[in-house]
Amino acid sequence: MSEAVLIIDDSLTVRMDLAEAFEAAGFRPLGCATLAEARQALKHEPVTAVILDVLLPDGDGVDLLREIRASPEAAGMPILMLSTEAEVQDRIRGLETGADEYVGKPYDRDYVIAKVRELLGRRISSEPEATTVLVIDDSATFRDELGRALESAGYAVLTAPSGEDGLRLAGSQRPDAIVVDGVLPGIDGATVIRRIRQDAASRGVPCLLLTASEDQGAELLALDAGADAFVRKDQDISVVLARLTAVLRNTTSRRPTDQTASLLGPKRILAVDDSADYREALAHTLRDEGYDVILGRSGEEALALLAVQPVDCILLDRLMPGLGGLETCRRMKSAPPNRDVPLIMLSAVGGRQEMVEGLGAGADDYITKSSDPEILKARVRAQIRRKQLEDENRRTREDLLHKAMKAVEARATKELSETRATLVEELERKNRELESFSYSVSHDLRAPLRAIDGFSVALLEDQRGKLGDKGQGYLQRIRAGAQRMSELIDDMLALSRIGQASLDRTDVDLSSLARLVVLELQAREPGRSVAIDIRDGIVDLVDRNLFRIVLDNLIGNAWKFTGKVERPQIAFGTDDRTSDRVYFVRDNGAGFNMSYVERLFRPFQRLHSGAEFPGTGIGLATVARVIDRHGGRIWAEGTVDEGATFYFTVSAAKK
Repeated sequence: MSEAVLIIDDSLTVRMDLAEAFEAAGFRPLGCATLAEARQALKHEPVTAVILDVLLPDGDGVDLLREIRASPEAAGMPILMLSTEAEVQDRIRGLETGADEYVGKPYDRDYVIAKVRELLGRRISSEPEATTVLVIDDSATFRDELGRALESAGYAVLTAPSGEDGLRLAGSQRPDAIVVDGVLPGIDGATVIRRIRQDAASRGVPCLLLTASEDQGAELLALDAGADAFVRKDQDISVVLARLTAVLRNTTSRRPTDQTASLLGPKRILAVDDSADYREALAHTLRDEGYDVILGRSGEEALALLAVQPVDCILLDRLMPGLGGLETCRRMKSAPPNRDVPLIMLSAVGGRQEMVEGLGAGADDYITKSSDPEILKARVRAQIRRKQLEDENRRTREDLLHKAMKAVEARATKELSETRATLVEELERKNRELESFSYSVSHDLRAPLRAIDGFSVALLEDQRGKLGDKGQGYLQRIRAGAQRMSELIDDMLALSRIGQASLDRTDVDLSSLARLVVLELQAREPGRSVAIDIRDGIVDLVDRNLFRIVLDNLIGNAWKFTGKVERPQIAFGTDDRTSDRVYFVRDNGAGFNMSYVERLFRPFQRLHSGAEFPGTGIGLATVARVIDRHGGRIWAEGTVDEGATFYFTVSAAKK
C-alpha cells in the first residue's frame, strides 16, 4: 500500500492541487479542512507525513503540531507547514514548535513533494532495494510503455514529464540511471544531461538520451552533452533495456557518496527587501526556477528567520530602514551557521564605491536591481554551485586528511612497537622543526608589514592635501589591516614560543598571580567597575611564566566579554564538586553557543565578530598549549548572553 500523506488546509483548491500532485508521485493523499477532521484522521489512519496549514477555521495549526510532537506514536512523523509567506512570525513559531519544514504560499508543488520525500529519507518505491531508473519524457504513452518494461525487468521506476521536473526528481531521489528524451517542453534532454554532469551528487549517474531524429549528427551531439549512450525511439524497447544494462555495468564505480549534497535538490532562498513590490517580483522570478522563497521585510526579520531555518542562498537589499543591508550582511557572515551561505547584495545603485562596500561587508556577489532577471537567476545558480564545489572540496580534503592521519597512526603504532623511544624523539624533533618554521615565517613577515604601515603614514603626512577624504580613508584601512595582521603575527609567535620554552615547575601562588592580572586590567580601564572574586591560597606546581599567560588570557577574556554587561562579575577558584583539583575562570558576559565549543581552542576560530569584541583568535589556543604541556586538559561551558566558565586541570607530574 502506498504511504499516506495528511493534507490539512481549509482551501479546497490547495487540498485538491496537492492531492493530485502527491497521488501522481505515488502517495495516498488524505485531505482535511479543519483541526477536528485532522485529529480524527490521525486517530484512525496510518499517516506517514503531514502537510499542515497554520490558519484554520477552528484553531491554530501550531497547536496541532504541538499535540503531534507530544504523542509518542507520532513524535517523529515528518511535518511540513504551509502558510502565507507574509506572516513571518507564523514561520518562526512553527519551526520553533517542531515543524521539520515550512513552505510559504504560493508554493511550488514539486518542491513540496521533493521536501516530503527528503524528510522521509528514502525513495518511494515498491522495491526500495531495486535499481531505480528515472524516465523523463513528455509523452505519457511512451513513459508508461517504457516504465512497464523496466518494472518487468526488475527496476524501480520514477517518471517526469519535463526536464525541469526530472532535474528536481534527480536531485531529491538519487536514481541509479536516467533515460531522457532529447526533445522536451522547456529545457531539452541534452541540457538535462549537462546539468546532471555539473552536479557533484549526480555527475556519475549513467544517462541515456532518446531521440526520434534521423540526423546522423544526433549521436555526436548526445555524447558531447555527456550522455553515456544514445538510442533512437524507433528501435525496440529491448534495445533501450540492453543499453541501460550495459551502461549500469560500466559506470557503477562513478556513483557519489550519499553525503554529497545535490545541486539539483530542492533549494531555499531568503529574499530580503523593504519594497513589497520588489519582494514579490523576486519571489515570482525565483519560484519559476523551482526555489522555495522566504520573504523578509527587514534586516531584523531576516536574522530572526535565519535563527530558525537554514537557507541555501540569501538575496539582501543594500538600503533598508532600521538595520541596513551592510550591517545585516556583517551580522549574517559573523554567525558560524551562516558564514558560508552565499549572499548576493541587491541595490538600486550600481556605483563602484557601493559595490566595494557591499563586498567588503561580506557579500559574495553584488547585482543592481535593474539587471535582467535571467542574470539574477544565473548568479544564484552560480553561487549555489560554488558553495557545493567548496563543500565537496572540503570533504575531499577532510577525507584525505583522515586517511593520512590513519596511515600515520598505523605507521606510528608499528614503529612504537619496535622502539618506543625512537618514535618519541622523532616526533619531538619534527614538532620543534614545525614550531621553528612557524616562528621564522612569522618573524620574516613583520618587516614588510612595518614597511606597509610606515609608507602609509608617510603618504598621509606628506600627501594629505592631494589625497582627499576618500584616499585618506583607503590609507587608513590599509594601516588598520596591516596592524591587524601584525597582531596576528605577534600572537602566532607567542604560540610557537610555548612549544619551544623549557618547563620550569615551581610552587606558584595562583591566587596572587590572578590578582596581579586584574590590577593591570583595572589600570588600563580605570573607569570600569567589575566585581572580582578570587579564592585565596590557590597554589600549584606550575611554570610561573607560562601560567601568567594562561591567566592573562582567561581573565583578560572574561574582562573583555563582560564589557557590555551592566553588573560584570569575574571569579577565579577551584571546583569543589570533584575529587580532583579543577580550576575555573567564570564570568557573566556575552557567553557562547555550546554547539561551537570545539572551535574555541583552535587557532583563528572566533565566535564573535571583531566589531563586537576585538581579538585574533589565538589566545585560547595558546592557553590550551600551556595546559597540555602541564599534562592537564581544558574545557568550557557557556550560554549566550549569560556568561562562560573555563575549566582546566594540571597533572602532578611533568608531561
